[in-house]
Amino acid sequence: MKYLYSFTLILGLSINVFAQQKPDKPYVSKVWVADQGNGTYKNPVINADYSDPDAIRVGDDFYLIASSFDAIPGLPILHSKDLVNWKIIGHALKRQPPFEHFEKTQHGNGVWAPSIRYHNGEFYIYYPDPDFGIYLTRAKSITGEWSTPKLVVAGKGLIDPCPLWDEDGKAYLAYAYAGSRAGIKSVLAVMPLTGDGSQATETGRIVYDGHELDPTIEGPKFYKRNGYYYLFAPAGGVSTGWQLVLRSKNIYGPYERKVVMDQEKSLVNGPHQGAWVNTQIGEDWFLHFQDKDAYGRVVHLQPMKWLNNWPVIGLDADGDGKGEPVSTYKKPNVGKVYPIETPVESDEFDKEKLGLQWQWQANPQPTWLFTDAAKSVLKLYTSKIPDEAKNLWDVPNLLMQKFPADEFIATTKLLFKPNPKLENEKTGLVVMGRSYAEISIKSKKDGLYLFYGTCQNADKGKTENEKEITKLNQTAIGSGTVYFRVKVTAGAKCQFSYSEDGINFSNVGDEFQATAGQWIGAKIGIFAIRDTQTNDSGIAEYDWFRIEALK
Repeated sequence: MKYLYSFTLILGLSINVFAQQKPDKPYVSKVWVADQGNGTYKNPVINADYSDPDAIRVGDDFYLIASSFDAIPGLPILHSKDLVNWKIIGHALKRQPPFEHFEKTQHGNGVWAPSIRYHNGEFYIYYPDPDFGIYLTRAKSITGEWSTPKLVVAGKGLIDPCPLWDEDGKAYLAYAYAGSRAGIKSVLAVMPLTGDGSQATETGRIVYDGHELDPTIEGPKFYKRNGYYYLFAPAGGVSTGWQLVLRSKNIYGPYERKVVMDQEKSLVNGPHQGAWVNTQIGEDWFLHFQDKDAYGRVVHLQPMKWLNNWPVIGLDADGDGKGEPVSTYKKPNVGKVYPIETPVESDEFDKEKLGLQWQWQANPQPTWLFTDAAKSVLKLYTSKIPDEAKNLWDVPNLLMQKFPADEFIATTKLLFKPNPKLENEKTGLVVMGRSYAEISIKSKKDGLYLFYGTCQNADKGKTENEKEITKLNQTAIGSGTVYFRVKVTAGAKCQFSYSEDGINFSNVGDEFQATAGQWIGAKIGIFAIRDTQTNDSGIAEYDWFRIEALK
């Protein structure tokens, strides 16, 4: 069946042809590069929402993982050779269990702070789901097939697990409690595991109570050094807290405490929760996050040293054993200089697999997309929104990626082929958070129309305010080229606009203030939806999606 009409839509500012990335050429962002090219770096080393990071070194390779909540694929894995230049190399979670439960959006639920370790020739990732328990997934190769997640221990409110294998072969798991599920928080606990780390053998024991000095302590990372057991943990709150370290000669305590880094005079609020790693020559470094509200929790790299068996993280100008975050610093010494590289953002949609930067809002259905590499397009098929959906907050088939920097322009080109038997099929570009804005094309009986919508407090079930902008000019099948753009400026302020000639742009609506989601930063992405069930869908063929710097 032929469609009655189609049109080409371009979302974005620039119409310049981008150079295709060669498979062996490192991707370098146009909007944020931490490596300054002179032996130094600037923070954040990853200016995107990779929250609750944990990292390890295996040989000459560093690997970092992060929480992913209800986004799928989940548990992103990044790789670096020098702790400054990072690349997304995969995900450990293709679908999230329980599978049916996560077929619906579950904002703020799912994968909380995970940990990664390499033990006996195998990679282990422990992650908590605060509603179900602590899971383990394993793989022989970091980019290989990860095992189906297995519950190590079931229970509500068990969060932020991290394993430790002691010299005697015994295994233990440090973890925290989520007050929203467990009815208690601000304490850390340790439980014994089987030798292979796959199952708890006893209930855990509380080893530290932070109610008085370290409220909201959570996110422990477990290490052993010089006969001391160490728990590195954030305390004091996500956006305002400090980095705490506990140590003891006995795994169950009692533990001494020391604040080893806080904001002090820096501009980095709440510098905490992350991973201690060392280089091949023995340098110590610490990766952690900073909560930047709508931009999410971005990743910083701090120098670290040991003094009297206590770590000092960041720069300790006054010599009190407590550091503050650096904004720039010399790069880690890994014995070699590596090419500049950043996590991928733009996508030419010319591969058989979807780019690793993209995630859905729930476990995906196979009918949501087709990566048509032969045509070098990504096809999104319109899918019926859930009956209970109040707005896009409740729609699972939003394909999105993280904000890549404080300022940027997003651009995408598409050809929309709605089902001629339907009305109200819709595709477009969205900036998503607790409040969102979207610019889209909607099909009607007499043609295609441009709409702009905003929804304040979408997470509270508010209705989207959608306004018709104009009817698109269509003089022939395949005609009607239109240009859309969203420009994000400092403070996560977003301006959508459109043009029909690619030169003269008209702003659409007022400047929109992007907002954080549930435990995540704002995201940007594309979607294709409809409001009725039928025997076939419309198709949105996305040619490319590109991120550029402000002009």
